Amino acid sequence: MTAPSPTPLTPEAARDLQNMIRAKLGPGLSERELDAVEARFGFRFSADHRVFLAAGLPHGSRSWPDWRNGDPGDLAERLSQPVEGVLFDVERNGFWHPSWSPKPSGTPEALQAARSELATVPQLVPVYSHRYLPGTAGEWGHPVLSVHQTDIIFYGNDLADYIRREFTGRASTLPARATVDFWSYFVHGGPGTDLATPIPHTPYAATAQEAVESLRMLALERLIGRLHHPYQLIEAGLTALVLDVEAESLPLLAGLSRTEHHCAAALFDKVLAELGLAEGLPADDTDIPWEAARWELVHWWLRLIANGSLAPGAGGDLITYEGWGALGRPRSLGPLVDRVDAYNDWDRIRRGTRAQLAGPIVAEAERLLKAPWPPLSGEQEPTELSDS
Repeated sequence: MTAPSPTPLTPEAARDLQNMIRAKLGPGLSERELDAVEARFGFRFSADHRVFLAAGLPHGSRSWPDWRNGDPGDLAERLSQPVEGVLFDVERNGFWHPSWSPKPSGTPEALQAARSELATVPQLVPVYSHRYLPGTAGEWGHPVLSVHQTDIIFYGNDLADYIRREFTGRASTLPARATVDFWSYFVHGGPGTDLATPIPHTPYAATAQEAVESLRMLALERLIGRLHHPYQLIEAGLTALVLDVEAESLPLLAGLSRTEHHCAAALFDKVLAELGLAEGLPADDTDIPWEAARWELVHWWLRLIANGSLAPGAGGDLITYEGWGALGRPRSLGPLVDRVDAYNDWDRIRRGTRAQLAGPIVAEAERLLKAPWPPLSGEQEPTELSDS
C-alpha cells in the first residue's frame, strides 16, 4: 500500500480534530500572531499546522506549546530539543549521520561539525509533548514525528492522522510518506522504531499452551491493525510445531522458505482456524476500538516486558500508544506511562542512562501483572473542557 497524496486541512476539519484532543481551547492564532511567532523564534509553521492553530489554540498543560502566552525560554528550548538530542548522541553515543562530511576525531570538533550540518536541516516544530512536525512553509501532509534524541518514529501520516491516533486510537493503516530526507533517515535507516511497524518482541513459549497463546496474541495484534514480518509468523508456527501443537497447516507455515514468505499470512490464518482461535477473538463492540483485545494485549505486552522478550522502552511506548492512549487513558496504566515518559525525557536521559530508566518500567509491569486483570478500565483521566 502507498500513502495517498496530502489533502489540505480546512478550518472546519481542524475544529473537528480539536474536539478530539481533550484540552482547553483558546481563540485561534491570527495571521498576524502566527507571523510574529515565526519571526520571533526563526522558523516557519507547515501549512496544516498553521490552519490547526488558527482554528483554536490548545493550552492548559505543558504538553501543548502555548504560542500566545507561553514562556519564551520554554518554547525556544522545545524548538531546540530535536537538534540538541542529535548532538547528545553525537557526543555520548558516537552517532554520525551518513550524509555528513567525515567525522572529526575529537569530540569538540565533531560537535561543532554536527551543529553546522544541523543548521541546514528543516526545523522540527513541537505539536504536542515530544511530537513534532517539520516546519516547511506552505507544505501539507508531513508525517508527525515522535522525537527522543535519534530515537525518532512516525506517529501519524499527517497532522489529522496523528490527532486521531494519539487521542482516539484510530488511525490510517497506510504507511506514512517520508517527506524530509534528514529526519526520515531515522525512521527508515536509523535507530528509531516506527510504531506502525511490526512489534519487536521475541518468542518465549516453553509449553504447547504457551505456544498457542502466542499465536492468539499475534492474531490479536493483527486484529487491532499491527503488522508482522513474515518471519515472526513462521517463527511462532515453528515454535508451536516443536512443542507438539497439532494443526494441519502448522508444518506448512513452519517450513516456509525465504522465497515463500508471501504465503505466511494466509497459512497463519489457516492455523488459527484449525486451532479454533479465529472464532474466539473478541469483537469490536464498544465505543473504544477493539477495547477487549487491547486490554488482553496490554497484559501480554507487560508479560513480555517482565520476562525480557520485549525491550522496556519499546514495550512501554507500545502500551502507551495502543493501550493507555487508545483505551481513553485509564488511571490504572498511568504510573507505567509516567515511567515511560521519564525513560523518554531528554533531560532525564542527560542526567543518567537509559538502562537505569528502564528498570522502573519493568518494575511497574511486574506490579500490574500481580494485580487483578483487567483493571478498572472505566477509571479514565478526566477530560479537559474547552473554554472557547
